[in-house]
Amino acid sequence: MQLAAEQKSQEVTDWAARIGWVAGLVLLIGLVYWLMREGWKWRGTLQNDLPELPQAPADPGPARLRMTGRYHGSTTAGQWLDRIVAQGLGTRSRVDLTLTEQGDLIVLRPGAQDFAVPAQALRGARLDKGIAGKVLAEGGLLVITWEHGDRLIDSGFRSDRAAEHAAWLDALNPSRGDSAVAVQHHQEGPS
Repeated sequence: MQLAAEQKSQEVTDWAARIGWVAGLVLLIGLVYWLMREGWKWRGTLQNDLPELPQAPADPGPARLRMTGRYHGSTTAGQWLDRIVAQGLGTRSRVDLTLTEQGDLIVLRPGAQDFAVPAQALRGARLDKGIAGKVLAEGGLLVITWEHGDRLIDSGFRSDRAAEHAAWLDALNPSRGDSAVAVQHHQEGPS
């Protein structure tokens, strides 16, 4: 009978310590998110020399090509990790992309700032695998290079139907052979 008297009940959880640890963890996560947000805003401040984006016209005229998909962001040309956040270019969104008969590129982004790229600012296109924070299968991203102000910008798009990318390459590059060389040069780096 002595055996039954020596049994102890399970210890009660120390709620004060547990609540303290949870509150500390929540504060740490909040601090990390706040620092990330401040970094994003600071990047935008550093890039505020980027001029206002040309507005998308209400009636762009007849379309040469159309594509729906995702806009994955813009970077400094040739530097796929140097994201541009100024003027709303860092905001990922759905996209309706139109290449007009005049050669202008119209970028309509529900929930984000629409913009247009005049034909004379377009510098070419290539297929790539990634752009600032988004990596896809090889050739899964249509990257369009354009000039705005004194900067060359790469903008990444992914069509809902990846087979459409080839038609965009043909339309945005003077000759298809040049785009294949540009893709290979970009992947291997300059010689």
